[in-house]
Amino acid sequence: MVSFLIKHKRTIQISAAILIFMSQQYFGYSIWYLVIAGSALGIVFGKVFCRWGCPIGLVMEVMTGSNPDAKMQQMYMYHKVGCPIAWVSGLLNRISFFKIRRDIDSCTSCGKCDKTCYISTLNTEYSLYKEKKKLPDRSYSCSKCLACVDSCPQNSLSYRL
Repeated sequence: MVSFLIKHKRTIQISAAILIFMSQQYFGYSIWYLVIAGSALGIVFGKVFCRWGCPIGLVMEVMTGSNPDAKMQQMYMYHKVGCPIAWVSGLLNRISFFKIRRDIDSCTSCGKCDKTCYISTLNTEYSLYKEKKKLPDRSYSCSKCLACVDSCPQNSLSYRL
């Protein structure tokens, strides 16, 4: 399921952006409905709205996604500073129902997950496989791009309850 989502990520992002635009422009829904819905998503899934549903997130990902440079990845974080959905859902990452889980038995500690995770590449305090390190998906900044899950050659990582 995760590989399907990642494969169709742009389609999901564009569809969400169109849906948000239509709901506000044509149906007159208040921006507060979006804030409430995005925050509610944070309780269940964590900070997914920024990466999977936010129109500004889509623009930022297109701008930074083609360049794996750490400075470009840090730029992705800047647009979230003024967003109330990012604040609330980022705080909810620690208590959200869905988390990135590692199967210790099948993990070979190859480190590919940490190399693709923008949290662990920007801050060495975080790791998905190293013991005694903080888990990136519990971080305020993790927006559940699921690149770590997709990059695992052993399928040791999963995004589940």
